[in-house]
Amino acid sequence: MGRLLSIDYGKKRTGIAVSDPLQIIANGLTTVETSRIFDFLDEYLQKEEVSSIVVGLPKQMNNEPSENMKRIEPFVNRLKKLYPQIPVEYWDERFSSKMAQQTMRNAGLKKKDRQNKELVDEISAAIILQGYMERRLM
Repeated sequence: MGRLLSIDYGKKRTGIAVSDPLQIIANGLTTVETSRIFDFLDEYLQKEEVSSIVVGLPKQMNNEPSENMKRIEPFVNRLKKLYPQIPVEYWDERFSSKMAQQTMRNAGLKKKDRQNKELVDEISAAIILQGYMERRLM
């Protein structure tokens, strides 16, 4: 069984999280510049077996797609073209950044550390992945 990989795709930065090989726990992996995301994925997928990719689906509160969707759709289409053997699924990412900030506060991180947008993106990707995995167990 391969890992699950989660992507919190952003205009400048993209947060990445992965599951353990048994697909039980989500862990933040890294944040990469969005312009380098495919270089990162090429390297990572050569080293690790990934059975599915979960991409954060940006929605507004009224359930309409957010503005970032116009960037995510071409990204997901390219993912599917480059890695046709790996299923790609969307998962609602609403509140993931707010939940990441709260997680950082609960962990006792100082304000300066909580302002690290790269860390927020990485934790957001982990929150997206954990939500996806929990839903599969229901």
